[in-house]
Amino acid sequence: MSKKIISRAKKTIAIELSGVREQLKHINSGFVKSVETINSCRGRVVVIGVGKSGLIGRKIVATFSSIGVPSIFVHPTELIHGDLGMILPEDTVIILSYSGESEEIKKILPMLKELKMKIIAITGRKKSFLAKFADFVIDVSVDKEACPFNLVPTASTTAMLVIGDALAMSVGELRGFKKEDYARLHPGGTLGKKLNLKVNQIMHSDRDNPVINQNATVGQALIVMTEKKLGATSVVDGRGRLTGYFTDGDLRRKLQSDSNILKRKLNTIMTKSPKTITGDALASEAAETMKKYNCDNLPVIDNKRRVIGMIDERDLIAIGIK
Repeated sequence: MSKKIISRAKKTIAIELSGVREQLKHINSGFVKSVETINSCRGRVVVIGVGKSGLIGRKIVATFSSIGVPSIFVHPTELIHGDLGMILPEDTVIILSYSGESEEIKKILPMLKELKMKIIAITGRKKSFLAKFADFVIDVSVDKEACPFNLVPTASTTAMLVIGDALAMSVGELRGFKKEDYARLHPGGTLGKKLNLKVNQIMHSDRDNPVINQNATVGQALIVMTEKKLGATSVVDGRGRLTGYFTDGDLRRKLQSDSNILKRKLNTIMTKSPKTITGDALASEAAETMKKYNCDNLPVIDNKRRVIGMIDERDLIAIGIK
């Protein structure tokens, strides 16, 4: 039984992969004109579809919205029953229908044409009713569906999804969409935190920031590290500028060879060029630095190398960044 399941699953994926590869040859002048039309659209992108195509249409709307292109999904049946007023002449319409012959689509096409808006058809039939009404046609035909009977929309809907993503990413590139724009549009969740949260918003500062003068002893540093519970301390000069770093790991390693370690001055054994980060850096950047250099925390400094805080790996884990 398990072999049969694995075989069917792999066959399904292989057929859909083949369907996706077929779309490479469909990136032609019709696709280019569709991208240019969406890019120059002064209104919204209105996506229309029925059934499985409608579900793909909703995903395409979500993708366009995530890159700042105003988009809405409208079901054709709702358009017939009063929602046509939602669509304006300055909008651009994308209609998804693999057959291009859906009755619901046929009923709305004349009404959309009267509004004189641009219509982009995503269909598997280049000579369909939909294709004839459209200004631009994007072919998403596939050799066969993953369904054993070649009936259930599978490879064809995957092809529609891929073309929708290609449209959105192409428009985003033309508009110069940047990581900062994505951050502005996604303030919540893990993605929002990675793109927006700054080090100075989660670092340990003021009384919670372990700092000690470079002339203090290791024993005194141990007291500070124990009190602040971060397992490390920044070492500074008389002006508060970072001169070194000392961790409980350093202490354990030194104890193996020096029984008088607690009496030693920090400036003789500290790490003199520690990795640092600034307060205005992204918390995700701190996470990347910690991972790259295999450290648990980082001293946070200002532009004059004065210590203003410490960021700890556990804080990053707690907010879901690391």
